[in-house]
Amino acid sequence: MELTVAPLSGVLILKPRRFQDHRGYFSETYNRKDLAEIGVDIDFVQDNLSMSGPRGTLRGLHFQTEPYGQIKLVSVLKGAARDVVVDLRRSSPTFAQHFSTMLSGEEGNQILIPIGFAHGFLTLEPDTVLSYKVSNYYSPEHDAGIRFDDPLLAIDWGCDPASIVISERDRKLPPLDPKASYFA
Repeated sequence: MELTVAPLSGVLILKPRRFQDHRGYFSETYNRKDLAEIGVDIDFVQDNLSMSGPRGTLRGLHFQTEPYGQIKLVSVLKGAARDVVVDLRRSSPTFAQHFSTMLSGEEGNQILIPIGFAHGFLTLEPDTVLSYKVSNYYSPEHDAGIRFDDPLLAIDWGCDPASIVISERDRKLPPLDPKASYFA
């Protein structure tokens, strides 16, 4: 497994090995022992699957508040997406900073997102499918988010914001509150 440390503490980019031949490929997309060997020991409790039909679909920026914070291991199974995380940990030197990476089914890369981050993605191809393992169960009462187009964050999604396909719920998320303590 290839490992890249992102500039925001705790965020990792993983690329599991692929064994390829004339039939296609085989890859272990999750191996608890291999992750533990690099210092990542997580008890994932739920798998989520997201399919977005139109290219340019944006989902996010979402997170769950404590005590239902979630570590996420995100992969694109089909298609491609620009994946974005925002550090919401008040004590972090990178509070309110974001990091973006491209994930694709073709590359097989993944992003590991610690508790304390908002997460979102923009699909770059039609019918993009994302899979993500999470370390805590979904809790509607702890579901939260921040606006994808918050001027304070100035995230470059790589497209015209007017062309983005987004839910009404996500469009109405509040901006980041620089004084809030989302996470310690």
